[in-house]
Amino acid sequence: MSKAFTREVNHEDEDDERPEARLPQGSKNYMTPAGYARLRAELMQLIDEERPRVVEAVAWAASNGDRSENADYIYGKKRLREIDRRIRFLTRRLERAEVVDPSVHYGKDQVFFGATVTYARAGGGEVTVTIVGIDEADSGRGQISWISPVAQALLKAREGEEVRLLTPSGVQTLEILQVSYPAPQEQARR
Repeated sequence: MSKAFTREVNHEDEDDERPEARLPQGSKNYMTPAGYARLRAELMQLIDEERPRVVEAVAWAASNGDRSENADYIYGKKRLREIDRRIRFLTRRLERAEVVDPSVHYGKDQVFFGATVTYARAGGGEVTVTIVGIDEADSGRGQISWISPVAQALLKAREGEEVRLLTPSGVQTLEILQVSYPAPQEQARR
């Protein structure tokens, strides 16, 4: 078969994104300013510190002779591939990022991106979550992605309203108790 009719797949790029971190087709990569700053800091740390350190270690290991049995060289090359993959991922994410400042909604009672929402489940129990970008979500800290089912149910609702959340065990009713946003930062005086 001619090479013209075959397609090579670059599996390295497929590994860059975890399935849960994939953006929905055609959607924007919304981020809070803090989330954008964290990803940018990680990218700069990889480029400015970690990658040069690993390159130096690989060069040293390569100078020791036989590379086929040189564990330092083999591990260093593997780590370098991991770093480069993460750099590509972060670069793409930051290029596609749309930074949304949630403080513009300060004082409002409607749920938008960046809101911290306290809601009650029909069976009892209150839950507080903050709606953030896909790359910022951390359920252990109460931060959920804006594309999660809970966030999708809450978005655009107001304090006091009830929303329906479709779950595998059936429909749950969530009552929105409180909506808050971070206060706007005061402009630095010139």
